[in-house]
Amino acid sequence: MKQIGSKVFLLILCISIVFAGCSNKNTQEYLDSGKQVNSVPLNIGIVTDMGGIKDKSFNESAWEGLKKAQKDLGVKASYIETKNENDYTKNMETALNGKKDLIWGIGFMMADAIKSEAQKHPNQKYAIIDNSYGSDTPSNVIGVTFKENESSFLVGYIAGKMTKTNTVGFIGGVEGPLIQKFQYGYMAGVRYANPDCKVVSEYAGSFSEPDKGKQIAARMYGGGADIIFHAAGATGNGLIECAKEMGKYCIGVDSDQSALAPDNVITSAMKKVDNAVYDVAEDLKNGRWNGGATLQYGLAEGGVDIAPTTNKLVPESILNEVNNIKAKVTSGQLKIPETEEEYNNFHQTY
Repeated sequence: MKQIGSKVFLLILCISIVFAGCSNKNTQEYLDSGKQVNSVPLNIGIVTDMGGIKDKSFNESAWEGLKKAQKDLGVKASYIETKNENDYTKNMETALNGKKDLIWGIGFMMADAIKSEAQKHPNQKYAIIDNSYGSDTPSNVIGVTFKENESSFLVGYIAGKMTKTNTVGFIGGVEGPLIQKFQYGYMAGVRYANPDCKVVSEYAGSFSEPDKGKQIAARMYGGGADIIFHAAGATGNGLIECAKEMGKYCIGVDSDQSALAPDNVITSAMKKVDNAVYDVAEDLKNGRWNGGATLQYGLAEGGVDIAPTTNKLVPESILNEVNNIKAKVTSGQLKIPETEEEYNNFHQTY
């Protein structure tokens, strides 16, 4: 009987070990190297800025990247839309209560809210698009920035080559260093292509007012501009609507916006926010976290470019010239200005 009892005890012990091993498959484990072994699905959320998840711009691009991570990597994806800038902190807290492994803030206007929340919750991981805290970046935050001036230079070159009136326009959202990168990169591209071309610029003061974008565009077209580029989020959708109604050309931003007006959007200065969101999710799944740092995406890193639909309305000869410019930029032979001072120096050179 003692022998039988011992065998039963051993059998129960083995079964317990097997079940314990199975239950551990639903817990997050890491090797000493930091590689993730087994885990529940990563839970990643996005908090948009006021442009909303369907802005046809960088918020929507971020969501596309997270949906791709959901499909390819098995992460759990969700978003919270911000309707008022005073709600940034509240929405961050809502995401925190959802027990996210990573919370994204989309847009530099969320910089203060994210840094404050990151300092209050040091065990929560955050990431932000379009902002760098530099040496003050908390260890639980990743900043992501782009060389928007490089893609803006390319679309500016196209505008300078295709204008018939020698006047083109630029509409910005909220004025600041980020949107100025678009502006001065674009102006430099126009200048590089056509020194005789004039660029008229105006800021809408908002990323979420299409009507205001449409009003500004109508004034610019009425004043002789025949191609207008925007870096204004959802406000820029008003430009595209105006171009469509007036039969003019325009240039989109952040994502390929040609679908909004296929006969009017000649190109878009793409900022591949989706790639950045996906890359960070993939790193996190594999046990890598670059907290305390800023990731920068430019032409060389595949983070910015012109839209793949550009060949529909832009002549092949111009596209060949653009490809040559890309090679010069990625090799470092041609440096694209980001600021007014750099643009003025560029202006004197070319």
